[in-house]
Amino acid sequence: MTTHARHTIDSDVLPEFTACYLRIAGDECAFVEAHTSHALPRLLDALKGQKLAPEAVRYVVVTHAHLDHAAGAGALLAACPNATLLAHPRAARHLIDPSKLVASATSVYGAERFAKLYGVIQPVPEKRVRALEDGVSFDLGDSKLTVFHTKGHANHHFIVDDPATDSVYTGDTFGLVYPALQKKGRFALPSTSPTNFDGAEAHTGIDKVLSLGRRFACLTHFGAFEDVKEIGAQLHAWISRAEEWVGSVAKSAETDAEATARLTHAWREAIVSDASSRNLGFDAAAMDLLKLDVELNAQGLAFVGAHQLRQSSAARSAT
Repeated sequence: MTTHARHTIDSDVLPEFTACYLRIAGDECAFVEAHTSHALPRLLDALKGQKLAPEAVRYVVVTHAHLDHAAGAGALLAACPNATLLAHPRAARHLIDPSKLVASATSVYGAERFAKLYGVIQPVPEKRVRALEDGVSFDLGDSKLTVFHTKGHANHHFIVDDPATDSVYTGDTFGLVYPALQKKGRFALPSTSPTNFDGAEAHTGIDKVLSLGRRFACLTHFGAFEDVKEIGAQLHAWISRAEEWVGSVAKSAETDAEATARLTHAWREAIVSDASSRNLGFDAAAMDLLKLDVELNAQGLAFVGAHQLRQSSAARSAT
């Protein structure tokens, strides 16, 4: 009988912030998520720790093309000569030709900061890429894993159902659950970062994870959790609030900068209020850990709200 195992790899400089998973099925294995090229030594060390060679890696699976999930895919493929990259069709093309991803991120961070965060993004050879449509399965050993497209966070996102380990790899569809913030109770937060946030689809994605009925939700940010229903309930509540904030932007005359600043404050105040009401013991360090996510979440909602405002204005002009 094939031995099945799943190992969490702490792949980021900041502890327990970004996970990759090593999924083993007998004498072959797969990585779920690749993080950045900086993570490559940790991923290869994880193989070595399980007495596996890079040649044993059959797949590198990325849930979507955002750089903290997929920037290292090219480097990991180069190190694992027998591996095939599995990705959403919309993500696959950006990993084959990452020039747009690089240009966009470099314009935001600058070349020096970009290199520090993401390293070198190597193109993935097209012949080593398999784009997976919704509901398609792939075999690993004698197990069958299935991907399901989930928008909401990004329109090039999928989750991976893994019955053999009673797990589902959720990428960012099932939010952020940082271990450092769980000392006095569960705290889950959605990721509404730019530019594809869709509240209705986010709710649908959360429900899809729940419908699979797996014991473990394996989040990229960060780790495997068993209280899946509790996490889902918290995420639904936050997404509903986020939709209200998007609506407020769509009805305002704010600039993008003004809307982002207001929503950054709104996210922060809402988190502080929630943590206080549930005695989670959040301090300055906790809020500092969430600082980047809060800013990105605000930017994402401001972007969508402004887009809705422009659509509404265009519709009125056309009548």
